[in-house]
Amino acid sequence: MPNIEHVTFKHRDMFWEIAADIYFPPNFDDSRHYPTIVVAHPIGSAKEQTSGEIYSARLAEQGFVTVAFDASFQGESGGEPRSIEDPTRRVEDFRHVADYLVTLPYVDADRIGLIGMCGGGGYAINTVMTERRYKAVATITGANYGRVLRETEGSSAAVIEKLEEIAAQRTAEARGADRQVDMGLPESLEQAAEWGITDVDLLGATEYYKTPRGAKPNGVNVTLRSHMSPAYGWDAFHLAEGLLTQPLLVIVGDIPGAFGAYRDGHEIVRRARSEKKELVVIEGWSHYDLYDKDEPVAQAMAKLTPFFTENL
Repeated sequence: MPNIEHVTFKHRDMFWEIAADIYFPPNFDDSRHYPTIVVAHPIGSAKEQTSGEIYSARLAEQGFVTVAFDASFQGESGGEPRSIEDPTRRVEDFRHVADYLVTLPYVDADRIGLIGMCGGGGYAINTVMTERRYKAVATITGANYGRVLRETEGSSAAVIEKLEEIAAQRTAEARGADRQVDMGLPESLEQAAEWGITDVDLLGATEYYKTPRGAKPNGVNVTLRSHMSPAYGWDAFHLAEGLLTQPLLVIVGDIPGAFGAYRDGHEIVRRARSEKKELVVIEGWSHYDLYDKDEPVAQAMAKLTPFFTENL
């Protein structure tokens, strides 16, 4: 088991703290400077799930210091109201994590990398375009959250209707109404079957988050409706042709589902300005298989370790 330190640090522009787990490599020596990798959790997830217990832990075993943190308004991090999923705030979190890391004596400030998973992958891509302290970026089944939301509604007219509903809810809350929290998933695989869900991603998410396989107290998969408007107008890949220049590794499974990571992976590798970029398609596995199943995770690690060794 890796050596882990639980830390909190101030979100410098606000009034709350970010909670994170730092994973240390074997024979860690705090007098040395280590390449460091930040691993961002998926939407609806928490640092104790795949970003921490799987990828941060395994990368630490390969000699990196790794950091899994909870997004603001989620998990053990601060911020009110709870359960906000706002891409602009999620991207800002990465800057504050970097602010903290550059103060640690054992972190090599010139060798900090970033991994994002699922929606966290889209956030990671968007972050590195303007946050140059991250020297290399990888995504694992990364998805463009704004695109996912818009496509889920089905048409531009439906998106406008949804935004009108969000606006009405925000007005109601401003006048004293209760907040409306949207549940992201069925409560069980049995309920998913009752609802007629057959999509591989939605079933995979339900199996991961709603069974002992991946369930954790803070991986709640809920969002506060009144604060969802920014996400519908957001594009993770905007300006990638000009601003995304860091070495880029994109890992996806080849079984596509509703969240569109397979398609998004191909798109961002095509669009990125990065001179060093690679798309890795892991055959026979789907979005949620890459979260924790031994074979696809091992294949992902076989690419992640040399990528960050070479580029940090």
